[in-house]
Amino acid sequence: MKLSFEKSVKGRRGLRVAAGDVPTSINLNPALLRDKPAELPEMSELDVVRHFTELSRRNFGVDTNFYPLGSCTMKYNPKVCERIAAYPTFTHLHPILPQLCGGEKLTQGALQILWEMDCLLSEICGMKAFTMQPMAGAHGELTGITMMAAYHRDRGNKKSIVLIPDSAHGTNPASAAIAGYSVKSVPSDENGWMSVGALKEMLTDEVAGLMLTNPNTLGLFDPNIGEICRLIHSVDGLAYYDGANLNAIVGKVRPGDMGFDIVHINLHKTFATPHGGGGPGAGPVGVVSKLTDFLPISTVIKRQDGTFALDYDKPKSIGYIAPFYGNFGIILRAYVYILMSGRDGLERVAENAVLNANYMKEKLRPYYDMEHPQLCKHEFVLSATRQAAHGVHAIDIAKGLIDAGYHPPTMYFPMIVKEALMIEPTENESKETMDAFIDAMIELAKRAQTDPQSIKAAPTKTPVGRLDETRAAREMKIASLDS
Repeated sequence: MKLSFEKSVKGRRGLRVAAGDVPTSINLNPALLRDKPAELPEMSELDVVRHFTELSRRNFGVDTNFYPLGSCTMKYNPKVCERIAAYPTFTHLHPILPQLCGGEKLTQGALQILWEMDCLLSEICGMKAFTMQPMAGAHGELTGITMMAAYHRDRGNKKSIVLIPDSAHGTNPASAAIAGYSVKSVPSDENGWMSVGALKEMLTDEVAGLMLTNPNTLGLFDPNIGEICRLIHSVDGLAYYDGANLNAIVGKVRPGDMGFDIVHINLHKTFATPHGGGGPGAGPVGVVSKLTDFLPISTVIKRQDGTFALDYDKPKSIGYIAPFYGNFGIILRAYVYILMSGRDGLERVAENAVLNANYMKEKLRPYYDMEHPQLCKHEFVLSATRQAAHGVHAIDIAKGLIDAGYHPPTMYFPMIVKEALMIEPTENESKETMDAFIDAMIELAKRAQTDPQSIKAAPTKTPVGRLDETRAAREMKIASLDS
C-alpha cells in the first residue's frame, strides 16, 4: 500500500474554502511563521477517504478478531456501552462546570454516576471507598503506592522497602520505585505461588507493603493469600492488590476479604471498556477505611438532601493525581456494563473465564510443555521449549499465528517460565472461536517438528514480513520528510 505522500499530486485539492469577508490581522511574531507551506500530501477527497478506509481494514482490533493476550486482555466492548457514553448530555459536559457558580446543579447526573461507581466498585472489591481519577492501571498503581507512602509518613513509620513476587507485572516495581521505595523480589515456590517461607525471611520493620495479584500471572490462585496478608500486616505493612486478573474472581471473591488494603482495577480487563493504542484508559483505586483520608481530591459526596457535591476538605489527601475527575467516558462505559450485568452476570464472567481457560489449556497440553499444569483461573502459560528443540521459539509461534489470522498471545512473560506463551481467552469468546485458535496452535506445534523453517519465515501474509526487531531497537533510523 502506498503512503499518502506517494499518492500526492501537486495542485490537487480535497476541499475548497470560501474566501472570507471579515478583515483579519495577524499579530504573531514573524519568526514563528513558516518560511514555506507545510509539505503535506495533496489529494482529492475521494482519494483521502479511500486511503484511510483501506488503512482501517488492515487494523487488527477486538472487533475484527480474537485477542488471546494474557493479563492485558483485549475484551469486547458492548455497543450499548458505547452508545450511552456517546449521549450528548455526557459528551457535552465540560470538566470545570462543577467548579463554576451554580455548576453543580448542572452536573448532578455525572456526579451521581461517579458516586455510584464508587459504591459499586467498593462492594465488588470489599473496599471502603474508591477514587476514579487514575487514567490507567499503572497510574492506579502509582496512586495506590503514593497513598501507602502517605499512610506511613502520617504514622511516623520508617519504611523503605516494597516486596513484589518474581512473577509480577513489570509496572509494579516501577511504580514502587517512583514512589521512593526500594524493591525486593520474592521468589515463587514449586507450585507457582509466592513462597511464604521466603516472605517470612524478608519481612522486617522496613517493609512498607507487598504488591501482588491473585490469581497470579501464571493464572494460579494462591491458597496462602490470607497468611500472606497477615504477615504483611504484622509489621504494619499494607497489602496492595494489582487488579489485572480480577475478572477471574469477580463476583466470587473480594480482594478486601482476602486481606488487601489497596486495590487498583483495570477497567478494560474486567469491565469491558476500550484499551490499546495509548488510551483511553481508567484505573480506579480503592482503599480500606484507614486509608480513606489519603484519597486524591476531589471526591464526590452525597448530601443529606440527596444531591451530590465535590469534597476538597481532605487535609491528608495526596492531592490531584489527574486532571479533574478521571476519564469520565471510560468510567461511564464500565458503569453501564456493571449495571447491565448485575451480580449474577458478574459471577458468570468469572465462571466462563475460568471454564474457557481450562478448556483451552487441556486441549493444548499434549502439544506444548506446561510447568504448572494444575487447574488455572482465567489464563494459563504454555512453554515452547519442546518446539525450541527444533529451532522454533515462542516468538516464531507468535509470528505463525499472525499468518493464521490471530493476534499473538503475550510472549516471554512471566520471565520465570522459559519460552513463555501466556494465553487468556476471556469469558466472551465462543467455543467455535477457541477451537479454531486451538487448531492453529496445534498445527504450528506439528509444523515445528516437520517444517520448522516455514514458521521461522512467518509472517508471509502481511504487508510487512518478518522484521529484525532487535536491530530495529538498537539501530533506530527515523527518516525525515525531506529524505
